[in-house]
Amino acid sequence: MAMIDPSFSRMVQERSGEPILRCYFCQKCSAGCPVASVMDYKPAQVVRLVQLGRKEKVLSSSAIWLCVGCETCGTRCPNHIRLAPMFDALRYMALEEGFKPDPAIYALHRSFLDSIRLWGRVHELSMLMEYKLRSRDLFSDLGMGVGLILKGKISFLPERIRGVSEVRRLYEKGDADGRG
Repeated sequence: MAMIDPSFSRMVQERSGEPILRCYFCQKCSAGCPVASVMDYKPAQVVRLVQLGRKEKVLSSSAIWLCVGCETCGTRCPNHIRLAPMFDALRYMALEEGFKPDPAIYALHRSFLDSIRLWGRVHELSMLMEYKLRSRDLFSDLGMGVGLILKGKISFLPERIRGVSEVRRLYEKGDADGRG
């Protein structure tokens, strides 16, 4: 039987700064999440597992690595709980505890963050190219990618935001804190 850590929910709440214990499982966060369909546990399920002290189950899940931080969950939550900071805290905790994410999921996560560091926002084409190189899965969905480019759904040229230096400073702070 899996271990239950009664202090886990308080620790996650402290580290994330979000009132996770106020969640009453309405599941509005999961209903609006654009990546919930590929998560092993939906956002509301992750919160519930945290509340129940299921530390190992949460820290070994792929869901914590797939959150893209879009904040849709927080805008839909009747209790104003933002899950992106919770997922950030859980990722740090997973690494600290020695839980290794799936290499392909971690490659996507790093490529996503690198794109934001470089451009101040996600540039899909460069992010996907980096992901393909990191994951060593170069051709599996090449046809779909070319189709998206030809239809103008993915732009060739990235746009840097005006405050990209401020975004980079956030990354430098994270690197200095050991969270890079």
